[in-house]
Amino acid sequence: MRFQNKIIEWYQINKRTLPWRSTTNAYVIWLSEIILQQTRVAQGLPYFNKFLENFPTVRDFAEASEDQVLKLWQGLGYYSRGRNMLFTAQQVMTEHNGIFPNTYDQLIKLKGIGEYTAAAISSFSTNENKAVLDGNVFRLLSRYFGINEPINSTIGKKMFTKFAQDLVKGETASVYNQAIMEFGALQCTPKSPKCELCPLAMDCFALQHQQINNLPVKLKKGKIRERWFHYFVATQENSILMKQRMQGDIWQKLYDFPLIETENPIAYTHPDFIKQVKKSFGNEVIIRSISQKKHLLTHQIIYVHFFVLENYMINFSLHTEIKLALLADFKSLPHPKVIGDFIEMYL
Repeated sequence: MRFQNKIIEWYQINKRTLPWRSTTNAYVIWLSEIILQQTRVAQGLPYFNKFLENFPTVRDFAEASEDQVLKLWQGLGYYSRGRNMLFTAQQVMTEHNGIFPNTYDQLIKLKGIGEYTAAAISSFSTNENKAVLDGNVFRLLSRYFGINEPINSTIGKKMFTKFAQDLVKGETASVYNQAIMEFGALQCTPKSPKCELCPLAMDCFALQHQQINNLPVKLKKGKIRERWFHYFVATQENSILMKQRMQGDIWQKLYDFPLIETENPIAYTHPDFIKQVKKSFGNEVIIRSISQKKHLLTHQIIYVHFFVLENYMINFSLHTEIKLALLADFKSLPHPKVIGDFIEMYL
């Protein structure tokens, strides 16, 4: 039996029941694909349901505010995806008369939609014969066929793209693409794949040559950046000091507290740190440590330390980025996850 047939046969028996698999609506499929990028299905499913409930049509999405979208997105990370989705929904309204495109050539022109997403939406909604290539597919093809070209190299991407497209030719693309991704997600997993129960085991190069842990090959990423954020929580009756993060850094347009960032770890009792705090909040300021947390991002590690400010002074003409807002209003705004977690626990 051919590779494709084995994959599809396995899929028909083992596939998960997921809401976006029961529709050919390109808008709904787009929602699921963008939300599930860099996100496990178990984590992404509640977000998908929440977005579809709030924005049942692309018109509803296009009429949303950025704050509404980011608030719903809160906790998923990669916030540019949420902003891109709003731009795309508005783009569909203006350039496609509110009808979400379902062909690869139209989809690839929309903001935030790359080759994989365009192939997924077009094949799932219309059976367009375009191969999907996500991490699950890269891993399965690399292991089964013994391809050791790095999957994130220019040559590797071209090689896998051609290989994947050759395999989908002649197949029902919507079924085959779902099947190969599902197989990688559930059967040929990154760690401890279920080789003993695998219908491909007899012909799998990696299994037969003890290369399971060596494939796929991936070029190493650059060094992880470490940062130290010292957040200051200052309340006045029903109000709190807050600021909106600007362009050019993580969490842009989200809301957090005033902070001091240091290049290295520093004790909050250290004279240099106290000097920085007094410069921002006055010589009589008192700080009290509340909590510390290590927050992991894809390319950064953020060491977060929260403090309560007492007896502080703010010169708002010098600190124009800091605002005094009602606590209830602040809670309703979109935040980075580390801030949202703090709010839930302490405010």
